[in-house]
Amino acid sequence: MSAFILFAAMLGGFTLSAQSSVNGALSRKTGTYETAFMTFATGSMILFLIILFFGDGNIFAIFDVPKWQLAAVWFGVGYLFLTVLAVPKIGVIATNVSTVIGQLTMGMIIDHFGWFGGIEIHLDWKRILAIVLMLLALRFIYVGNKKGQEQSA
Repeated sequence: MSAFILFAAMLGGFTLSAQSSVNGALSRKTGTYETAFMTFATGSMILFLIILFFGDGNIFAIFDVPKWQLAAVWFGVGYLFLTVLAVPKIGVIATNVSTVIGQLTMGMIIDHFGWFGGIEIHLDWKRILAIVLMLLALRFIYVGNKKGQEQSA
């Protein structure tokens, strides 16, 4: 089962890269806000049908949860909007590596403090070094992208 979950997570990563690329191209024609809206509107319609026919939860439980938990929707909107904004300017790989660095950095901060009911895993030099090395990799990718753009121009 764990191999299946790992594969599913990898497939999710593949789809995010494809979505980033397609949304970046779409935003050049329709606009950043419009592309983000179309993505969420289409996703909402599909999820509505899935919930209607296969849902086994209680959508109305959103009225009973702590209000801070509802902030998660803004994180998703922010992620999608910023990705649509970044891809046409810095490319898919630089955007995705930046996203991963942001996810891991925030994850380390959340772990360090045990926020949102998680376990505490303290920040140490190995974790900090990992982020520094990823930032270095991002620098190489970004510089490589710039040189590639200059050579093709």
